[in-house]
Amino acid sequence: MHKKFLAGYNLQLTNNCIVKSSSTSTFVLFLQKNSTVMLQFFAKYKFFAVVMLLISAVIITLIYNQLKPIPKLPVYQPSMVTADLVDTTVQYIRKYHKVDDFKLINQNGDTITQENYKDKIYVADFFFTTCQSICIDMAKSMQTLQSEFKSDDDVLLLSHSVTPKIDDVSQLKKYAKEKGVIDAKWNLVTGDKKQIYNLARKEYLASKTEGDGGPYDLVHTENFVLVDKEKRIRGFYDGTNPEEIEQLIQDIGILKLEYLPKE
Repeated sequence: MHKKFLAGYNLQLTNNCIVKSSSTSTFVLFLQKNSTVMLQFFAKYKFFAVVMLLISAVIITLIYNQLKPIPKLPVYQPSMVTADLVDTTVQYIRKYHKVDDFKLINQNGDTITQENYKDKIYVADFFFTTCQSICIDMAKSMQTLQSEFKSDDDVLLLSHSVTPKIDDVSQLKKYAKEKGVIDAKWNLVTGDKKQIYNLARKEYLASKTEGDGGPYDLVHTENFVLVDKEKRIRGFYDGTNPEEIEQLIQDIGILKLEYLPKE
């Protein structure tokens, strides 16, 4: 009885193995057949598949670029700026602030006005040639900007002397040669002291001190001011800080995006 049971059990196991083996063989044949069909399909339509993949990639990129927000710099109004940088007579202004027209003389004796900066992005600062403190680093920063945008006609520099009686044309010319100033890129300007101090305090919003532009008044600020093509202020930067100058360079790139041709 025991032997018959084992014999029957062995037969049953053998039959199960045969069935399983048969099923496995059928499945393998199925896979082989379908794999061959799929390979033939891809071989036949390979070029079409590659083209569709490329088209899909282009479409996805275009959609992403359309939906991606374009970074934009703020437009600064006097009311948005720290009170100690703004003359009290303009602190209330909340919109439409633009740098007013000016008439100054550069290192070559040429008259410089807003017309020279029409449709230009520019960086303005205030210095004096005999300064032995912050102006040294500020000059280096201006040199960095001059080098960075040397071939970019859309970007200019403008440095105002805060000691215009000392910094006459000949003094500015000497300083310009020492600093490697490119005349077409960077103007060093002198002129009426009250006009320059009014620009610093009421137009560029760059001065931390109050005054009337009189004989004993002195504006001494490290601020660099970024101005757009509409004469609006778009940023303030510490001209003695290399990290902020790098940020300024990046921000000029962002600002330039606003002037790309509309599609």
